[in-house]
Amino acid sequence: MTLRISREFVNAILEQSRSEYPNECCGVILGPEGSDLPQELKLMANAAQSPTFYEFDSKALLALYREIDDNSQELVVVYHSHTETQAYPSRTDISYASEPNAHYVIVSTRKEIAPENEFRSYRIIDGAVTEEEVEIIST
Repeated sequence: MTLRISREFVNAILEQSRSEYPNECCGVILGPEGSDLPQELKLMANAAQSPTFYEFDSKALLALYREIDDNSQELVVVYHSHTETQAYPSRTDISYASEPNAHYVIVSTRKEIAPENEFRSYRIIDGAVTEEEVEIIST
């Protein structure tokens, strides 16, 4: 399994994670249904405004799912940042992972690795976490 993602999207996610620090950032990337192609980045507000937890705003999430249905799209990537821990799904991340076809991207902005950031992707299906390759492509 490999996530193929554009350098533009990677840079946007990293920038969002830095700008929203010390809180976790979050968002999604949409693509055509059944394609596994990340094509449309949607920055989402972290309704929890927390450095240890993220939560999509319920109204924004409802609007997002309506948009997805109306445009025959799907969530290709669901991403968020970890501000002080490694880029690995927490128990909470695993319990909230409800999109079996999505790539779950986690970026770590912890100071020990600054100015670099960890950018890792996982598949999370029925509580099982599998890390996958990330291939960054030119656009």
